[in-house]
Amino acid sequence: MGHALHNRHPQKLEPALYVVATPIGNLRDITLRALDVLTAADVVAAEDTRNTAHLLTHHGIGANRLMAVHQHNERGAAEKIIALLRAGQSVVFVSDAGTPAVSDPGALLVQAVLEAGLRVIPIPGANAALAALSAAGLAEPHFLFYGFLPNKSAARRTVLQELCGYPYTLVFYEAPHRIVECVADLCAMLGGDRQIVLAREITKLFETIHTCSLKDAGAWLLADGNRQRGEFVVLVSGAPPQTGLSIETMNTLSLLLGELPLKQAVQLAAKITGANRSDLYQQALQMKNTA
Repeated sequence: MGHALHNRHPQKLEPALYVVATPIGNLRDITLRALDVLTAADVVAAEDTRNTAHLLTHHGIGANRLMAVHQHNERGAAEKIIALLRAGQSVVFVSDAGTPAVSDPGALLVQAVLEAGLRVIPIPGANAALAALSAAGLAEPHFLFYGFLPNKSAARRTVLQELCGYPYTLVFYEAPHRIVECVADLCAMLGGDRQIVLAREITKLFETIHTCSLKDAGAWLLADGNRQRGEFVVLVSGAPPQTGLSIETMNTLSLLLGELPLKQAVQLAAKITGANRSDLYQQALQMKNTA
């Protein structure tokens, strides 16, 4: 009986933008509240209307109130949605999968609606990063969600050099065609001894969550072409405890090492940060060996 709850006569929703999380694979990973809101909304704004029509039809909800809002028309669509809200309509926004506006379209729309003085209501649900973290078994209490790294290797390595000193689990999204080169750059910049968790196809039929050391991850991916398929969440354990150098000092040293010879980088880092020169020198050697 509980399953048919959303088929009851829907209550009128207050005029607002409802940011609704949708399944990331398994179509049943949607909340009862999300189904209620999707049923009752005057308009459903979707990143891909065909994709969302499939989801609505699967749950017995009419798919005739759809409008397209994607990264190419987000600003223009925001004006239309603001006009609908001002006219007393309720509008749902969904992306293709997971939580909108998190490494997904929606942030510009939400910003525009808020700037217009109108209400935004989150309807929480599936999120790939949190699902992967919950099953990863990495014990660090903090994580840094980065999302997608740059496409090109040089830019990717520059970002990873900045993230190198953080003692938090690092969380990335990656596409299948870039996963092998991404893992190679992670190993080169962060060192092969850190743990990596490769979580692919979460909630789908071929879901895989594999943990190994970074130095072994490339070989694992290459051993079977199927392991490179699907959308990835990549989690890497944080930097091991260092000498008494702060994260800011580590980042300063890391950036200077990218531009200067080791000795000069250490001298300048000591002047900028006031940190102990021999600690900086030891750390610089370690960074150079890792890279």
